[in-house]
Amino acid sequence: MKRLEQDGWRLVRTEGSHRQFHHPAKAGTVTVAGHPSVDIPPGTLNNILKQAGMK
Repeated sequence: MKRLEQDGWRLVRTEGSHRQFHHPAKAGTVTVAGHPSVDIPPGTLNNILKQAGMK
């Protein structure tokens, strides 16, 4: 997820098709499901951005 990385989130763990991101200044973890080569559905993308405090 380029948008997360551009906002300062860093990939900290990968388990199967799930990737977890942490931010040095923001609380919490954002989990992105699905393989990197597959597009994320719009509703899922909106939820990820909300969890990251970007929406």
